[in-house]
Amino acid sequence: MNSCLNSWKPGVAMIGVNFALAVVNILFKIVLNRGVKQLVLATYRQSISAVFLAPIACCMERKSYKKLTTFTLCALFFSGLMGGTLTLYLFLIGLEYTSTSFACAFINIVPINTFLLALLFRQERINMKCKSGKAKVLGTLICLIGAIVLTLYKGKPLINASSQGLEANHNTKSWVIGSLFLFAGSSTWSSWFLIQSWVGSGYPYQYSSTSIMSFFGAIQSTVLCFIIDGNTSIWRLKGSLEILAVIYAGIVGSSICYVVMSWCVKQKGPVFTSTFSPFIQIFAIVLDVSILHEQIHLGSILGSILVIVGLYALLWGKSKEAEVCKTAPTPDKDAQTVLPVTSTPPRT
Repeated sequence: MNSCLNSWKPGVAMIGVNFALAVVNILFKIVLNRGVKQLVLATYRQSISAVFLAPIACCMERKSYKKLTTFTLCALFFSGLMGGTLTLYLFLIGLEYTSTSFACAFINIVPINTFLLALLFRQERINMKCKSGKAKVLGTLICLIGAIVLTLYKGKPLINASSQGLEANHNTKSWVIGSLFLFAGSSTWSSWFLIQSWVGSGYPYQYSSTSIMSFFGAIQSTVLCFIIDGNTSIWRLKGSLEILAVIYAGIVGSSICYVVMSWCVKQKGPVFTSTFSPFIQIFAIVLDVSILHEQIHLGSILGSILVIVGLYALLWGKSKEAEVCKTAPTPDKDAQTVLPVTSTPPRT
């Protein structure tokens, strides 16, 4: 009985993580509609994450500072820039132009973008003579087609809108602009996984590295915000919902979810953890319709289905490749990959 419960724990944990991240996106959508700036949200979120994780890192990883090198600090700086500052900023702009469920669809593109970047930097190799290699290529193509459908085809609404003003805000032009920002955000997030792989190989302290990365990201977001808009009044959060949103996103979204996902990776591996990423979009659709009364369009459904099918084809290829590597007498180091583990909390 206990073994059965233990086998279910990672799955239940990942469902809970994706629900928590969907709530983060819903809260951010609400406060963005109230006029809060994207970089203000990014700064507060990363600052709270750094403050929350720093004491935990000091208690659990006391000697981690001895392993800090100049290279590691530089890598963490760029990790904060790509995975924190730019990813959050671009995703929040895209979220403001579109809807929560639509923005979450682009999270499923992250593994594909990471795979393509890994190919570019020779951290991934495709063997077209085996089924796993063909599945990875096919999954990548299907996912890219899905991304194009999401970006260029909005389609007819599937749910009757209660307000015509919502449709006016979500016209086709803004939908395309938002899609481009979301795709750019997913690309910067993918690059974060490559940087993080270099960090993890030389500095395997998840609490310390995340708190330092969040600290750098908070500073970068602050500087960028003052460059774009020097008005200090934008930093004042006017309501309790805005305060709740940044606290929840910083503690739950960027800290607790990260720790839970790290535990799931250790228990079941990254491929298992990645398979739960579509749940964040499912939860976002339910919350979108029930709370924000957002409209669901045919293009979003079709594009999301293609993206999810492509994602699972890629993950199937990766799982089969991992099985071959385990049985092979001399595994090829060039065949290693760096794939994301669902929606890592320090990002969107």
